[in-house]
Amino acid sequence: MDPETTRTVGLFVGALSLLVMLWFISQRAMKNRMKMMEDNAPKIAGEDTLEGGARNPQLFDEPDDDALDEMAKLLGEDDDSEMEA
Repeated sequence: MDPETTRTVGLFVGALSLLVMLWFISQRAMKNRMKMMEDNAPKIAGEDTLEGGARNPQLFDEPDDDALDEMAKLLGEDDDSEMEA
């Protein structure tokens, strides 16, 4: 093949590859931007879902002795407050 033809074909393939890469990058950027805007949009009450939660929510059904003692202190029903009165 003629070196000039090879150079022309190489430049054409390179330019075409560049255009395809630029198109792909711009499409990806627009998709990422739209996803980011959706994820960070203001939440409307009732439409958003809350993530997380207790691993074992049944543990909170019945308070343990430490929790009962702390509640008694907060309510002033512990032994120390009765002696002061």
